[in-house]
Amino acid sequence: MPTINISRRYLERLVGKRMSEEVLLNRISMMGTAIEGSTKDELVIEIFPNRPDMLSVEGFARALSLFIGARKSLPKYSARKSGLRVNVEPSVRKVRPFIRCALVRNVRLDDDTIRSIMQVQEKLHQTHGRKRRRVAIGIHDFSRMKFPLTYKAVEPESISFVPLGESRPMNLAQILKRHPKGQQYAFILENESKYPILIDSSNNVMSFPPIINGELTAVTQKTKDIFIDITGTDELAVEQTLAIMVTTLADMGGIIYSVKSDNKMTPDLKWNRMPINVEYVNKLLGLSLKKSDLNGLLLKMGLGFDGRNVLIPPYRVDILHQFDLVEDIAIAYGYENFEPQIPSTSTIGAESQSEIFSRHISEIMVGFGFIEVSTYHLSNYTDIKTRMNYALPYVELANSVSSEYNILRPWMLPMLMKVLSENKTQAFPHRIFEIGTVFSPDSREETKVSERKMLAAAISDKNADFTKIRQVLDALMLALGLKFELEPCEHQTFIAGRVASIVAYGETLGFIGEISPQVLTAWQLETPVAAFEIDAGMLKKLVEKNHKI
Repeated sequence: MPTINISRRYLERLVGKRMSEEVLLNRISMMGTAIEGSTKDELVIEIFPNRPDMLSVEGFARALSLFIGARKSLPKYSARKSGLRVNVEPSVRKVRPFIRCALVRNVRLDDDTIRSIMQVQEKLHQTHGRKRRRVAIGIHDFSRMKFPLTYKAVEPESISFVPLGESRPMNLAQILKRHPKGQQYAFILENESKYPILIDSSNNVMSFPPIINGELTAVTQKTKDIFIDITGTDELAVEQTLAIMVTTLADMGGIIYSVKSDNKMTPDLKWNRMPINVEYVNKLLGLSLKKSDLNGLLLKMGLGFDGRNVLIPPYRVDILHQFDLVEDIAIAYGYENFEPQIPSTSTIGAESQSEIFSRHISEIMVGFGFIEVSTYHLSNYTDIKTRMNYALPYVELANSVSSEYNILRPWMLPMLMKVLSENKTQAFPHRIFEIGTVFSPDSREETKVSERKMLAAAISDKNADFTKIRQVLDALMLALGLKFELEPCEHQTFIAGRVASIVAYGETLGFIGEISPQVLTAWQLETPVAAFEIDAGMLKKLVEKNHKI
């Protein structure tokens, strides 16, 4: 988890009071953070990833002052109109589509505040920004900029500027090869033919996101007005990061001004509302709180309360559900104040019926000479759809760290094909199976995702064909005491006429067949493959219905 370094002197200046060692050590740890190190001049605080607003010294001090009661009211932030505009060209949409900006005037900069700005920028990059892939932050001296600005994508060698910390101009391609930050973050742009830049009305480069700013707008202690640009691939994360940054600078004495970019005025500093049910709180925490108790508890956590709804400031990006509010109330109440109780009922743990059935299936398949494999739940579009020549609805990760693992698998067979492909140099035959969970979009579920347990099996050998995999399926269903039929069907992954649906007692359980040459070639396999995939959950219900296990 990320840590931040805080000057004791600067922290007390922000909180507005001197704090004893006992307060620091006790209250900080009870606030949901931890002290990782301490000297007479500095603290090292561990911040949980769900609280990016506390990655700045100012944000941490804001939270601490409310938690210990040094501050009696919630901070208020608003943005004045600046009349500034950033034009966004269509060329950048496929590269890094989102940019949000703001201006903060009259910021009081000194050694403490400059260190804090640099620290929060870097910590947000590494956490909320996913190493700048999701979000990157640009900080500029506003006095050196000429408006309007333009955000666009250009050829790597078409434009040059002096990057931050350098004295000579470089083009964008040279920056990625020669500049330390370019070398560190070049991976973000490795598949792009054009790179994003932010230029002013005089064609001076302000920023080459997400890599480096220009030396022209470097911030120093003489800077009074700071311009912030946030770029990224996730619009919500970009706007959340901007809210954290402008409120941090406002706590340094700055005045926030809005900027229009992409026809949107930002920052958006309005507070969100979420209803709270005191009965729900008491049920989860085992307390007897009254509605009137909530105001003081929520205030300690930097949240408001109007009698019905919790008021959530724009920088509290961690509040997603009522459960998050209950957690904050528990922290404010004090975990040390909860009285432990012995449960009134005793229970005996037992293996779930689903796992018992899965183990039974596994034992049968191993008895047939198959090896069980265990693959990742995450995959990618190429493996799931392109190589399999078959499309199923899938759940995509909003902010995946790697393009290799960016969707939840909607079926099992691609995972077995990957295992076969990676082991094609090993001695044949290959007989593998897996029992695992697959995922599909489902608007009826609270999570919008449904899960099913599936069984998939595959044979790879020079003699692998429909008959051999059918024999395995016959033996499996016989062992389970189930009758089934095969009905002809079409499935692009399999050879036409050599594929069938598996039907039992009126239920379609899955499919079986010989993998097509096109799919084998896509996986660089030279030996035939025959496989089946069957719904293990439905199989279990049929077995239970027939009282066979």
